[in-house]
Amino acid sequence: MRREEVIAALGALAQESRLDIFRMLVQKGPDAVAAGEIARKLDLPAPTLSFHLGQLKHAGLLSAHRHSRSISYAVNFRTMNALLKYLTENCCQGQAGLCAPAAACASENRNLKETRNGNGTRQPARSARKKISRTQKLEVSR
Repeated sequence: MRREEVIAALGALAQESRLDIFRMLVQKGPDAVAAGEIARKLDLPAPTLSFHLGQLKHAGLLSAHRHSRSISYAVNFRTMNALLKYLTENCCQGQAGLCAPAAACASENRNLKETRNGNGTRQPARSARKKISRTQKLEVSR
């Protein structure tokens, strides 16, 4: 990932509503979410949401999918993972134990295999899912 792309992605995430939108979509996984559903869940007016979604899409963090008159959004996990890789490159002077939560997240993302479910959307293969302890989840969320 180029430095300019990292700055654009971090800039897009450096706003409260956009960060909330991005985190909500990350939790949804590879499934696209309709703009109306995002607006309802985050209590954002449509014009405001549209602006923020545009900023995240322009930074390469989201992809948009049109379904007749509705647009759905999903996280571009390739960009997200490239951003995390850029930020954690040479982390802790090569002592991976000090970066355990970030390393666990990165290794899980590398091990995910995608399959197609019945409606054609991508989802991680069940056999590729890695169990993360409650402690690791708490450390990552801090």
